[in-house]
This record gives sequence, structure tokens and C-alpha cells, in this order.
Amino acid sequence: MEFVDYYNTLGLNKKTNQKEIKAAYRKLARKYHPDLNPNNPEAENKFKQVSEAHEVLSDPEKRKKYDEFGKDWKHADEFKEAQRQQRQQQQAYQNAGGYSNQQEFSGDFSDFFESMFGDQGKSSQGRTRQTKFRGQDLNAQLELNLKDVYTTQKQTLTVNSKKIRLTFPAGIEDGQVIKINGHGAPGINGGPNGDLYITVSINSNTDFKRDGKHLYTTTDVDLYTALLGGEVLIDTFDGKVKLKIAPETQSGTKVKLKGKGFPVYKKENEFGDLFVTYNVKLPTNLSDKEKQLIIELQNIRSHGNK
Repeated sequence: MEFVDYYNTLGLNKKTNQKEIKAAYRKLARKYHPDLNPNNPEAENKFKQVSEAHEVLSDPEKRKKYDEFGKDWKHADEFKEAQRQQRQQQQAYQNAGGYSNQQEFSGDFSDFFESMFGDQGKSSQGRTRQTKFRGQDLNAQLELNLKDVYTTQKQTLTVNSKKIRLTFPAGIEDGQVIKINGHGAPGINGGPNGDLYITVSINSNTDFKRDGKHLYTTTDVDLYTALLGGEVLIDTFDGKVKLKIAPETQSGTKVKLKGKGFPVYKKENEFGDLFVTYNVKLPTNLSDKEKQLIIELQNIRSHGNK
């Protein structure tokens, strides 16, 4: 397997810290992002290399394995387990009074099976057996708007230069992770592919606040409608709704519209509720006549309370 210097890919060295890794990745990811470089295979390849380098170096455990095993870091656990088993075999042989001329394997991982198992690593036809390893899992993030996830969405993603058409059911949650089997990195020596994990990030680009299956919004009501009663027209995700305002409605009053909230994930025709808070707006730029009428109203209320 060809060695890829992840530090060099990000323009860094082994002494760099996590903050520098993050900053370098963001700079290069913006530079080579496919959306900014349409129909540019070289930029797309660079973007993949930068993303892979960041995925490894930003994870302390993966970075430690990479620093120790280089191109074979993905199989560090198998490598160490084989070393442990070899030491146990040597110790058992010596305890039985024998002598082992084997030395602990410490070479390149590509020589691993032949060094550890000798002729046992070969088939009856003399060809070296190649153990299959599962490919690495990949992670991606997909940004959607709140309006997008109100209905079931079909999205086409490009992963490893392959286009994948996916369906995202209505009501998917912010931060929800979707697993796509077999769309991760390719396996080694014919092993199975890894999986792709997509984290959904939802932008609330509306006047609604979402909390699970429920929606919350605020609507303005003029002073006169709040005092005398009337109607107000509000927006919902499936059209406009006319609400009746009771006389003497106070600012901050909340009403619930049953079934006008958000769809429940993977539950057809099941919706949450919409909660509307009334915000009574006071008039501004009053004329002299309006001020006089308000003073009269104040006097009437004052005398009436005596």
C-alpha cells in the first residue's frame, strides 16, 4: 500500500497541535471544496485527501496509530495481537525446555504474515495467503434546511467519486446519524467495504423553532384586535391558518394548533403540534386626537375603579 503522508497533505509536521490541524483543514477544505471547483477532478481528489488526513490526525487514537505504524495504521490492533501471540508461543516453547530462534516481528506490516507464520501463510499451491481486512468507515455531514425535512427528501451525494442517491424520511432530527452500509473505504485484499455514516445538520431558516415533533412561533397582534377581539392570519408549514382572537387577549397568550407541528420520523401521517404565542404590538406615532382619546379612556377607567 502506498504511503500517504497526512501531515504533508495538510502542510504540517508531527509536532503540530490539534488547533493547527483544524485550522489547516478548514483552509484547504474551503480551497478544494467541490462546490467551489465544479468539474475539477484534481480539486475533488485534493479535497478527498485533505478530508482523509483530517479524519485521521484529528482523532488522537487514530493519530497515535498512524504515527507508530504509518501506512499500516488501520491494522495496528491486528499487528499488536499477532506480536502478543508470538511472544506467548515463544514463552511456551522455552518453558517446555525448547529453544526458539524466532525473533519478535518488528518489520513492515506488508511482510507481517510471512514473517509470523512462515510456510503456514502459504496455500497448497505455494501462493501467499492474503488476509482480508474490512475497509475503514467514513463520516460525512449533510446540511439541510428545516423546510427540507418537513417532507421526505431525495438527495444525491458523491462519495469516493461515486454518486449515491439517498432518501431522507420527513421528520429527521438535527444531529441524527444515518448509516449507509458498504459505502465506506474499500476493503483490503478483497475484504468488505466499510460503512458511511452521515450526520444531518438542520438549519432553522424559518420563524419556527423546532423541539422534536413540536413547533413554536410568535405572531404579532395589534392593540385594537387584542382589546376588541378579531382574527389574525398566520403561516404554518402546510399553508395559512386563520385564528380567532378573543377580546382582551393579553400579550404572551399561547394557543395550540393540534397536528400543525412537525412530522414524526418514519411515522406516516403523525404530526406534532404548533404552539403560537401572541405578541401585542402597541401603536406608535400617535396623533394628538389619538392621544386625547387615550387620556379619556384612562380617565374613564380611573373613575370607574373608584
